[in-house]
Amino acid sequence: MTAVEAPVRTERAAAWLDGVNPVTKIVLALLLSVPLLASIDVTSALVAIALQLLCLPLTGLAPGTVMKRMLPILVFAPIAGISMLLYAQPGGTVYWSFWYATISDDSIALAAAVCVRVLALGLPTILLFGRTDPTELADALAQVARLPSRFVLGILAGTRTLGLFLDDWRSMGLARRARGVGDTGAVRRFFSMAFVLLVFAVRRGTKLAMAMEARGFGSGIPRTWSRPSRVGLRDLVALGGGVAIMALAIGAAVAAGTFRFVWS
Repeated sequence: MTAVEAPVRTERAAAWLDGVNPVTKIVLALLLSVPLLASIDVTSALVAIALQLLCLPLTGLAPGTVMKRMLPILVFAPIAGISMLLYAQPGGTVYWSFWYATISDDSIALAAAVCVRVLALGLPTILLFGRTDPTELADALAQVARLPSRFVLGILAGTRTLGLFLDDWRSMGLARRARGVGDTGAVRRFFSMAFVLLVFAVRRGTKLAMAMEARGFGSGIPRTWSRPSRVGLRDLVALGGGVAIMALAIGAAVAAGTFRFVWS
């Protein structure tokens, strides 16, 4: 291939969050999620979501990308609220009751709070790890978090094969349609393709494990890493920002009088 025919590589612009260590991102995700588990109220969750969205330019993610990745959470968040809506301890005006299910003012408020809190718990993970490279994460887990290298490399190898599952699923769908058996029976087709994909995964995992063992990845000898992973000032700023977001969210709920401990 000549220089004229060579494909042009387009590198994505670096975002501020790209310079934060992946281990710091894990700590930051916990910092942005765990405090919300202590309270069931709409105010703290909404404030946390609003402040996190204000930090969207720091992540380098497009708003459309964030919305697409939030779709599964948006779909399943109401499911978590339905159980609260029907089976939470009734309080205030009772609007409907049947056997153990009761809809009242308190159950409606708790259902809304749970739905919003599910969104607030899922958003930090999408924003923090939307552009994190698996290799950089593995380097950080081994060098900063000091996790065993065999464990880290196994996770990295498994993560690298996730994209192959999508290719296998697409190829199976095209093959079935070419044979004229892919246009009807969507449910049956899904389960049959899922079983075939499981067989592919087991076979590929076995071959990958044997190949890694043959190349010495299972050795107990201390490993060296080609790319150093360090924690710096930017990580401290990121953690400080996470503390500020949670402090403002919880403080807003306390000021509004809606803060409610989950066990109360």
